[in-house]
Amino acid sequence: MLPYKSLIALQKRTAVPVYQQISNRLVDLIRGGVIKPGASLPSSRQMATLLRVHRKTVMAAYEELYVQDWVETIPRKGIMVSKRLPEISQKICKEMPGKKGYSHQPRIGYRNIVPESQRILNAGDHRLIINDGFPDLRIAPLDSILKEYRYLLRQPAMLRRMQYGDPAGSLNLRESLSQFLLDTRGIDCTPENIMMTHGAQMAISLAARLILRPGSTVVVGEPNYFMANKIFEECGARLIKIRVDENGMDVDALERICERKKPDLLYVIPHHHHPTTVTLSCDRRMNLATLIRKYKIPVIEDDYDYDFHYDSSPILPLASADHGGHVISVGSLSKCLAPSVRVGYMVAPSNFVRQASELRKLTDVRSDNLLEESLAIIFKNGDFQRHLKKSVKLYRQRRDFMCSLLNDELGNKITFTIPSGGMALWVKFNKKYPLSGISARASARGLYISDGLFYDSPNIHYNAIRMGFASLNEKEMRMAVDILKSEM
Repeated sequence: MLPYKSLIALQKRTAVPVYQQISNRLVDLIRGGVIKPGASLPSSRQMATLLRVHRKTVMAAYEELYVQDWVETIPRKGIMVSKRLPEISQKICKEMPGKKGYSHQPRIGYRNIVPESQRILNAGDHRLIINDGFPDLRIAPLDSILKEYRYLLRQPAMLRRMQYGDPAGSLNLRESLSQFLLDTRGIDCTPENIMMTHGAQMAISLAARLILRPGSTVVVGEPNYFMANKIFEECGARLIKIRVDENGMDVDALERICERKKPDLLYVIPHHHHPTTVTLSCDRRMNLATLIRKYKIPVIEDDYDYDFHYDSSPILPLASADHGGHVISVGSLSKCLAPSVRVGYMVAPSNFVRQASELRKLTDVRSDNLLEESLAIIFKNGDFQRHLKKSVKLYRQRRDFMCSLLNDELGNKITFTIPSGGMALWVKFNKKYPLSGISARASARGLYISDGLFYDSPNIHYNAIRMGFASLNEKEMRMAVDILKSEM
């Protein structure tokens, strides 16, 4: 008999269960040829004695091997290693050259979605990151979500639903969300008006693909959320850019455009505009609502972080007014939770939602049922709302601290306006401090900061970035600003 006691070393201080350690090690021994196909293994009682573990632990290990076809049970002979091991061998045709096919750049025709000059550094390689404005995942209610995951996995009905699902998303979550949108935004909608998506980005893309055709026109702000611009251009649309100032998009300019020819789509970010963080004023908002009704303009209203207001009561979104079904509101729960929790939504007329659901199925059959059902529970038990209130309080403090820190340390080198909400500052650097050089030097010292190219237009170089403050604590902010100060 092989010296199994020395061949199978068990680690007690590890997250891997003991039975799995045994089965994994036996697989390694079989693969390595130490245990040959057809060889007999000790009985569960013998192996338990050798390894000083409970017999049921060994039985569980053998069951694992049996399920994976590494062993078989032979009557009156016991457990034997399978003679046909569950390994897939590769067969290469002689006529096919054995070179690495992906070591070459493709010779097929394809489009460059993002120019090489605009591809950002890998932020994950840095110990400090000033991002675009993300929540702090360290305070996210991930434990609550995981608890509901485990609860749902024990429900037979949930296991059945995981095999299927509505492409519009979990009905339970859409019901909870419809009530939440009414309570917080005054948007009167039903679950039939809501479609869950993998982030707000997907909602923008689906709405644009349904509305736009090659040659369509889209009115956007200048500057504007660069990923939205890219989506519209990929649909073959032409962008008509309107200036964004301290009061938001210039609605008078939009009216002059409509008088000449109604655009096919308007994309607007009324709260905490990306990238400038400004909020569309009440007067302009009312004028915009009038234009939407008058010209029947299809609108994508991007309210990606509406929930984060610090200084006053928020102005209700366009979707809460009488817009005749022309406003498609998109939002994100990721901004309230964590960037990796990819959950967004679209609110639109029910027929539009149905078509968007069918379009979604062409690339993404359905959403994550288990995640959405878990979120529905934390909506209903109030965990989500409590987390949101705590986040708003914390992020307000971090906004104030970051603004004070920047004024004290970099005051004469940058300009910014304190935003009334959101998770980032729009910071413009003086021309003699080009961001391209600052970004590279900061990166060498472990700080990721954008070089600002994503925010530029073809003819406008802002030399500005969004500086996210929500995901940094005060110590991290000080370290980041110290590095910036030393590299300017």
